[in-house]
Amino acid sequence: MTLAHDDPEIMARAAALHASAVVFDGLSTCNWSRTIFEEMRAGGVTAVNCASLLWEDLRGGLDNVLFWKSMFEEHADLLRPVKTVADIHAAKAEGRTGISIGWQNTSPIEDRLHDVAIFKDLGVNIMQLTYNTQNYSGAGYLELTDSGLTGFGREVVHEMNRVGVLCDLSHVGEKTSFDAIAWSKQPVCISHVLPRAMHDVPRNKTDALLAACAERDGLIGISLFAPGLRAGNDATVEDYIDAMEHVIALVGEDHVGLGCDFSLDHPRPGPYQNYASRDKGYARNLTEFATAKINKPRGISRTNEIPHITAAMLRRGWSEATIVKLLGANWLRLLERVWGVAA
Repeated sequence: MTLAHDDPEIMARAAALHASAVVFDGLSTCNWSRTIFEEMRAGGVTAVNCASLLWEDLRGGLDNVLFWKSMFEEHADLLRPVKTVADIHAAKAEGRTGISIGWQNTSPIEDRLHDVAIFKDLGVNIMQLTYNTQNYSGAGYLELTDSGLTGFGREVVHEMNRVGVLCDLSHVGEKTSFDAIAWSKQPVCISHVLPRAMHDVPRNKTDALLAACAERDGLIGISLFAPGLRAGNDATVEDYIDAMEHVIALVGEDHVGLGCDFSLDHPRPGPYQNYASRDKGYARNLTEFATAKINKPRGISRTNEIPHITAAMLRRGWSEATIVKLLGANWLRLLERVWGVAA
């Protein structure tokens, strides 16, 4: 199968459009290194929600912030810390990639509600409410019983709203997600996800949940995670665009963006993947993803190939205005609204 980026004419148009757009990746969780940062620049990535924190406690949350502080100092020519949408625009103008620190769990705040504000001040802009199983706030999608958003979880969501942290529901259980959408006074996101209507696996989300998120002006980031695509490891960038097309038809083009979910250069099997796949990082095994062979869709295996997504969109006949929204403008609108409350 010939892919869109194999056509020189389409790729030339895509490269020009991609270079002019703000490109925001709603979540990736890589083994961060200068090689990856250079690939992000080659791929025209303006900013990324970097969310490698999964099960950590308060000390781990602080260590995560300190890690990024050292990365910003060591790779200042490539990276810019992001606390505001203005920082993202500045990163674009400077030819650097903006790094917004994200979490895939609220575990580092433990039972200390006011720590949400402290970590916001330190640059943690996006927090996923739960990761896979139960925490103080609610249930993950792999918890045995999803009893919904807890009373403390309501307070956590309220505090996120108050201080300008975007609430992410990607690995959160269905009932807890519906509860959080209803309770939140600000829009939420599902940063990296695929539609269950196209491939019925637990990690994917139902059309009803995707629609509920969008109805409250939230955003759905479409993931490159091959097991969630209909063709699995045989998927190509066209299968990714099919998933995006399904969600656009469901919720409209103003509520969809990129959520690449790159986990580059983590060995599989390896310690990080094992940590990700076990409850709390060490207990029962939750998924087979630590040891399974998982490809990225053909044509979009690493961050430097993100312009191939733009080429595939162009071949579908999507307008440049629509493509600019999907690449990052929709994310910027949401971030401006949520982060701006604390400005």
